[in-house]
Amino acid sequence: MKYILPVVFVFVFNHLSFGQGALPETFFNGKSVVLVSNDPGARPAMSWEVLADSIHSAIVDAGGDPVAYFELEQVAISEVVQSDYASAFSSRLVKNIIFITRQKTNTSIHVAPFTGDFEMIPSISVFGISGSDYQSTADQFSAIGDTNKTRNLLVIDVPEFPSINQTENSTSQKFLQTNPLNLEVFKLGIPIEGSAAETGLISYFRYDMYGKSQATILAEQEAQKSGIEQILKEEYLFDTEWLTEPKTDEELIRDRVQFLLVKVEARESDMMKSMGLEVPTGQSANRTVVKYYIKLIVRNELYLGPEWDADPDWRVALRNFLRNLKK
Repeated sequence: MKYILPVVFVFVFNHLSFGQGALPETFFNGKSVVLVSNDPGARPAMSWEVLADSIHSAIVDAGGDPVAYFELEQVAISEVVQSDYASAFSSRLVKNIIFITRQKTNTSIHVAPFTGDFEMIPSISVFGISGSDYQSTADQFSAIGDTNKTRNLLVIDVPEFPSINQTENSTSQKFLQTNPLNLEVFKLGIPIEGSAAETGLISYFRYDMYGKSQATILAEQEAQKSGIEQILKEEYLFDTEWLTEPKTDEELIRDRVQFLLVKVEARESDMMKSMGLEVPTGQSANRTVVKYYIKLIVRNELYLGPEWDADPDWRVALRNFLRNLKK
């Protein structure tokens, strides 16, 4: 894995917001998986499944073959979760990833070729169209079929929402409910959010991420780094290293960075299930939380810590996790 410069992230992300890229030829001759991100604050209110159903016919009319729909937030929980989904997509011979992003005042549809690995797409500079609402965007996308001939003939009439089966090689088997050893011997690498791509490129199409300005992204990254530095100073005694330049796993190990601090954000129930943990009953399981864990690079082991310490506030979640490392 490579760890990308934050400035590269800002440039490419800002580039994407202007709808660059060409429609892949495989769109007209291959299966597509659709990842949907729906702002619950958008009006009229609807679930992501209803949104998918509302746009499905437009994708078919445009010439696509959408074989399955998933909620983007569930797929983009972490790199390891994405790997499971990518394996399932590869087994179905998927050639394209389609993103539907619905925000309060904008809805967009983007199409990218499927890479076959956890990143899923080769770049975030991809073909896309946008409209003020989902219906106008669907109408624009549907019109693609007026000028392009498709070879996708046997397509489904209604959207399908399959589940990804868990196996012994699934992500839930890779998380450990304990603390890693030898933190005092090796450095803990700390990527700035948006630079390490722990959740891959597809997260940039989330409704709460898409279209942010360069100034906003830079300000958020600077505030995050400053906040993390303060918490580390108070709660973590061992050596750390900021990941601010491209490095492979081999290069990190050579520099004595054997651990990575990883941040994930998702609905608590989805997150716990993906990590192989029992999901508590009650309303709290539906809240969006932040969880930190440590990845041991040399053995690809993921350490959650001895206690569940996720919290809606990333600062509280980080402080909880670091304190639990001392147990």
